[in-house]
Amino acid sequence: MTFILHRRGLVATLAASLSALAAPAAFAQASADKAARIIVAGPPGGSLEVVSRLLADGLQKELGKPVIVETKAGGGGAVAVGDLTQSPHDGNTMLVSLDALVSEIPHVMKLRFDMAKEVKPLAELARGGLVMVGNPSVPARNLKEVIAYVKTQPGKVSYASYSAGTVSHVMGLQLNKAAGIDMAHVGYKGSPPALVDVVGGHVPLMFAGIPNAIPLIKGGKVVPYAVSLPQRSPNLPNVPTFTELGFPQLEALAWVGLFITPDVPVAAQTQLRDAALKVMAQPAMRERLREFGLDAGQPRTPEELAKALRVDFERNGAVLKSIDFKPE
Repeated sequence: MTFILHRRGLVATLAASLSALAAPAAFAQASADKAARIIVAGPPGGSLEVVSRLLADGLQKELGKPVIVETKAGGGGAVAVGDLTQSPHDGNTMLVSLDALVSEIPHVMKLRFDMAKEVKPLAELARGGLVMVGNPSVPARNLKEVIAYVKTQPGKVSYASYSAGTVSHVMGLQLNKAAGIDMAHVGYKGSPPALVDVVGGHVPLMFAGIPNAIPLIKGGKVVPYAVSLPQRSPNLPNVPTFTELGFPQLEALAWVGLFITPDVPVAAQTQLRDAALKVMAQPAMRERLREFGLDAGQPRTPEELAKALRVDFERNGAVLKSIDFKPE
């Protein structure tokens, strides 16, 4: 269900004014009477749940009430969004998800609604990126050597993605075009099985999430070539960025966001955003995020986050359209 605010005529104007005046009081009452709830658009034990529980611990102190965390995996985040939209829109129910919920999933799956209209980004909680890795048997120790190797076997060297249509897939297509190479794509249902096959040598290359790849990199199971972040990752300081290596078009951020429905009272939105940013900015929180391979989020405004989602959605769509990719 999409919620549209109509502002026509004197009656609507008066109603909007009265609602705005009443919102702080209504939100204060709701805050006092109800526990807050964070819906996680991902499976139990994943990085999204980790971030959500760290946030919930801090929000309990800031909001002065319990904050419950519930995981709702499935449908590329659609199950979690359905729960959010069906809950009261009073600011007591929030959603934690990757930005891919809006920028990638609509390209991958056929949805019954416009994801960008169902949810509003409130705050960036954490950020990460992707790292291109390879099995140690690949005769390359840097990106230049990878490109040279692939050129000797056009169409025969494959790369894995954690899901077709996502940035993990798109980045390979972008590198193909930018470097003049022809890697074949192999899509998986999640990072774990893809990385298992890379480690096992069944697929030589992959664009993987940094948090998932770090243990394998440190264990010598895979070789890192480049990261998609604007700057080098603190967790992988010796791995260059794609931009450093001459491929700025492969710069890509993946961020964890706090989302709500757009019609939550403004007073509630402000309080939740301020509290979340305060919690996530604490030095101890930043250190905990690093332990999980994530960097602290930036205090971008909701408007800046929404714009970033639109830009990424359009960029991903253009690349996928060029190969006639169809959603499932």
